[in-house]
Amino acid sequence: MTGSLLFVALTIYRSLHVAGYRCSVCLDFRGAQVCRTVEGPTEPEARMGATTNACAYLAEGVTDRMACERSSPTKLDCTALN
Repeated sequence: MTGSLLFVALTIYRSLHVAGYRCSVCLDFRGAQVCRTVEGPTEPEARMGATTNACAYLAEGVTDRMACERSSPTKLDCTALN
């Protein structure tokens, strides 16, 4: 019983704590600037998540969003989480 309870608790903890990196990205696009911070399991996924989130705010339409996501960030800071 105790072993099963410990296994369930560990499974829940690991499923809720999937982030391994935190990335902050600031973008300037078409005269507007926004910064977003996202946590993800890998650095590239966290960086892309923050970029996508910022571009969702800044860009209108698919073409604008794609152009925004290809632009260079004005700030990029990624750190590993323990």
